[in-house]
Amino acid sequence: MPKSKFEEIYQDLKRKIESNEYPYQQLLPSENTLVQIYDCSRNTVRRAIGQLVTAGYVQTMQGKGVRNIYRPVEQSTFTIGEIETFRESTLRNGQSSRTEVLLFSEITIDEILSSRTGFPVGTPVYYLQRLHYLNEKPLILNHNYFLKEAVPGLTPEIARRSIYDYLENTLHMTIVNSKRIMTVEKITEIDEKYMDLNAEEYNCVAVITSFTYNSNGVMFEYTQSRHRPDYFRFQDNAVRKSVPTEGL
Repeated sequence: MPKSKFEEIYQDLKRKIESNEYPYQQLLPSENTLVQIYDCSRNTVRRAIGQLVTAGYVQTMQGKGVRNIYRPVEQSTFTIGEIETFRESTLRNGQSSRTEVLLFSEITIDEILSSRTGFPVGTPVYYLQRLHYLNEKPLILNHNYFLKEAVPGLTPEIARRSIYDYLENTLHMTIVNSKRIMTVEKITEIDEKYMDLNAEEYNCVAVITSFTYNSNGVMFEYTQSRHRPDYFRFQDNAVRKSVPTEGL
């Protein structure tokens, strides 16, 4: 399924903000101007702007317009509130990346894996271990479980390049949402081996566990991403909801 118009506008505005084409603290073009630029309806522009607000890129100001509030950071920042691939994150941060596939296998979910991943017992899945390098430094170790029937034709080469690109642009899957849990856990032998971690210096890693669903409501992926704690920062954008004052 092709991306919707508002998603295309969101991605283009996001790129222009990140590249400083729309500088920090300056106003974006007016709503009327954006309607003309993108040849779309006001509602489409408003949906794209709303997504930028949620992602923490802009702030809307009544009667004034939309202000760019995006601030890049020195460390590579991974977002929690959006579904963003490692490659997309590193491109956004202006850094180089590559992925090494350490293990590519087909397994059947047993009771222990079912309780951990949420896949039913007996489900065929692809199990991968992938090591992500940032500027040639190994920093993230991924344990991926992909529902086999949802990702037909998956290969180690696809896993090395980009699984999500394959899902969206070859299989035309619409990825909708991902439930995520962040924890700090003790390092394992495999963490120490592949991420150049010294157990005496770093005895823990940051772990993001993700349960990801497509537009059919099917959980097609369970992933545990294990990150070096000294290189990564995770960010989200919190918006305070108005609360009723009556009775306070």
